[in-house]
Amino acid sequence: MKIKDFVISYYPYAKAVEDKTGLSAIAILSQAALESGWGERAPGNMFFGVKDTDGVNGNEQLLTTTEYLKNPDAKFPKVISKVFDPVKKLYKYIVKDYFRKYNTPEDSFNDHAVFFQKNKRYTQAWLVRNDYDKFFEEIARVGYATAPGYSDILKTIAKRIKENIR
Repeated sequence: MKIKDFVISYYPYAKAVEDKTGLSAIAILSQAALESGWGERAPGNMFFGVKDTDGVNGNEQLLTTTEYLKNPDAKFPKVISKVFDPVKKLYKYIVKDYFRKYNTPEDSFNDHAVFFQKNKRYTQAWLVRNDYDKFFEEIARVGYATAPGYSDILKTIAKRIKENIR
């Protein structure tokens, strides 16, 4: 999906969440773009890569993902491969893990904000939710994603999104 099409399709959901919660629509849409490959990979309307912690209640899906971890013995439902990256000094895992799924994209966008509101791990991020750069730094600092440079990647995406908002 082209950036402009992604913004046209999903900005209304991000803006509605911003209006309800104060979480920056740019932050929301940037994460959705990164985690879903600009909407190309959103199985089960899962736009944010939020894991499902129990994997048993029917609102989850088992998907392939990449994780970068210091732990050489990380546990996942299925490990496909594990390779040590000497440059990053991390283990790169290709795994199957449980992620949330949703009935609609709107449900995914709403749950994304609730996830940050209710999870104490993200208290500092929630305090700066209206400043997407600071928000990205805080969620990366406490490990929202394992990818190195996560906040910098999101900041680059945010610039591209801002260029396409009418």
